[in-house]
Amino acid sequence: QRQAAVAYYRAHDRCIAATMRALGYPGRGTLTAWVRQDCPETSKSIVGRAWPAAKPDALMCEGVVQLCARQSTAQEVAQKLGVCRGTLYNWKNQLLGPYAPASMKPTPKQSPVLDEVALKRQIETLRQDVRRLKLERELLKRAHEILKQGSDIDLHRLTNKDKVVLVEALR
Repeated sequence: QRQAAVAYYRAHDRCIAATMRALGYPGRGTLTAWVRQDCPETSKSIVGRAWPAAKPDALMCEGVVQLCARQSTAQEVAQKLGVCRGTLYNWKNQLLGPYAPASMKPTPKQSPVLDEVALKRQIETLRQDVRRLKLERELLKRAHEILKQGSDIDLHRLTNKDKVVLVEALR
């Protein structure tokens, strides 16, 4: 069993998890001990696929673009890039955030061409959001400065007096 497990480990990307899944019998600790004894060149454990020190950014970006475009399934995209499907979704979370949809393909309900009035309305709404967020950011910066001065203000329990100080500082 030991020889079969170590041989499978060597032949399949040196992945402990894949070896355990395929063979079913060695536990992680046992398999790791066998590998360290039979493969002394393996000084550290490798989790997942063995990547170079830095992930290729171009590969990550290409994978996320293909995933979001949904020209093919996530599994097919992952196989084409030589990574697992989970890695592809992790890249999407790193680049776009966890709340970005995995598919940005337009739904049938959406019209690909919006009328000019709707676009102008949307631009104005976005401008208002930007103004509001800038004000909010400045308020938080000022609150942070006050907190750094040691006045022990809790942002969640600001009194009216503290709010007035912050608003006046913004003016």
